[in-house]
Amino acid sequence: MRKDEWPVWEVFAQTKWGRPHEHCGSLHAPDKEIALQNARDVYARREGVKSLWVVRADAIHATKLEDQGPFFDAIDDTPYRHPQFYKTPRGVKDL
Repeated sequence: MRKDEWPVWEVFAQTKWGRPHEHCGSLHAPDKEIALQNARDVYARREGVKSLWVVRADAIHATKLEDQGPFFDAIDDTPYRHPQFYKTPRGVKDL
């Protein structure tokens, strides 16, 4: 595989244990091991990175621009999701 044919990998870094991984960039690499090493060299040079994830970009499934309307419309027939649906029992504090 030539270097210009290497797949794109998306890199996610965690800066504190228990925090979510956040996208920090992309890179090209021939396989997952090299992608992880390159991600370390490029995105974790400074202290503070606790964990790295690399994901092939072609393995990510995302919404499309035309999904903006119906896909993300709020569901109005679920009143149990709203706090006014629940009653606070008497005697309960700091709920």
